[in-house]
Amino acid sequence: MAKSTPVSLKRQLITYTSLFSIVMGCLLVIAAYRIALEETNEILDAQMRNLAERVAAHDPAPIKSEFEADRHYHEEDLFVDVWSYGLPEQRQHEFDLLIQPVKKAGFYTHHTAQGLWNTYVLPTEKYQIQVSQQRSVRQKLALELAANMLIPYLLFMPLALWGLSWIIGRSLKPLDEFKAELAQREPYELSEIRPDGYPLEILPTINEMNRLFERISLSQKEQKQFIADAAHELRTPITALNLQMKILLHEFPEHQALKNLSLGLIRTQHLVSQLLNLAKQDASLPSLEPTQRLGLSDVAVECMEQLMELALAKSIDLGLEQHEALWLETQSSALHSIVYNLLDNAIKYTPEQGVINVSIYQQDQQAIVQIEDSGPGIEPELYDHILKRFYRVHHHLEVGSGLGLSIVDKAAEKIGAKLHFGQSAGLGGLQVQVIFKL
Repeated sequence: MAKSTPVSLKRQLITYTSLFSIVMGCLLVIAAYRIALEETNEILDAQMRNLAERVAAHDPAPIKSEFEADRHYHEEDLFVDVWSYGLPEQRQHEFDLLIQPVKKAGFYTHHTAQGLWNTYVLPTEKYQIQVSQQRSVRQKLALELAANMLIPYLLFMPLALWGLSWIIGRSLKPLDEFKAELAQREPYELSEIRPDGYPLEILPTINEMNRLFERISLSQKEQKQFIADAAHELRTPITALNLQMKILLHEFPEHQALKNLSLGLIRTQHLVSQLLNLAKQDASLPSLEPTQRLGLSDVAVECMEQLMELALAKSIDLGLEQHEALWLETQSSALHSIVYNLLDNAIKYTPEQGVINVSIYQQDQQAIVQIEDSGPGIEPELYDHILKRFYRVHHHLEVGSGLGLSIVDKAAEKIGAKLHFGQSAGLGGLQVQVIFKL
């Protein structure tokens, strides 16, 4: 099913208003034409009646009007004919303008080869007096009057449309302000939108959005509480099982089944820890966690100390190769999660007696934390896949869950950092750069 293209409400209003104005202009011309024609008929009919009465009052002699078919006549041009009842030759007209004898004075219409005529007939004792005028003359006059009324309308129409566009834009400005307020919010900001200054038409939408924010906030609180409860309920029994397993392995060090079970428990404990860490990243609210001024070297050293036991167990040379005194205003938990999980991942996939170097330096107004190892590395075409959850490249090398880099990616997104993967030029393994804006 094809997606519909979004339509601008402002453009729609201006377009429909313009079309409506054009239609109203056409109706105005039609109404003006009909009114002008009616007024013209009244005025010219009165003029024709007066002229016929004046002719009758002066005892007229027979008169035959002269009409030129190729001439353009105006509203002041009237044709007067006076003919006698008893003389048939006087009842003839070259252009057939005469009407048969009538007994009652009034207005009559008749057709000729030159079109439709309006005629006022005044019968007397001896003569019939008639004053005639072409219907088309009146129609042209009414059309000219209507056109003269339309010209000012057309002249003022662009100005009216411009003013209307300004009024519509002004009226819809609260919508733009509402959009700007929502766009400026952080992704997890769920504070109430204040309805002050917004028109009544937008208030129902604001109220519904505030209710939605309340429901989302409540849901996130419930999710965080669930994660906290799950962390307690899962970690405690697994830790107890690990302690019991160490006791059993101490008593039966050569028992292969116990060794396999111990590895399984270690993997389960690691998986639970990673899942809870990832869930915390998903459910955390950055806006509620305060930022701190942190030294990158201090955070890196702290994470290295926490993982030094794992590195020594594999005789890995883990050290801070290069470091500058760089400080960031960021969230402690997210920064610690990034460095810790990258180091943990490097230790897992670096072989025994390998090397892991950590470098901290500044480049192009950016702070960079670089972690490289002497492990097997990752093919460049897999860089887009390793950030996916549960995706693992080297399944056989180390116990893992495939969540470490997903946690790193989530934490980096939260604090606005960028990840860059490559091959270490000096050690040959994977090189990860975390780029922060200073």
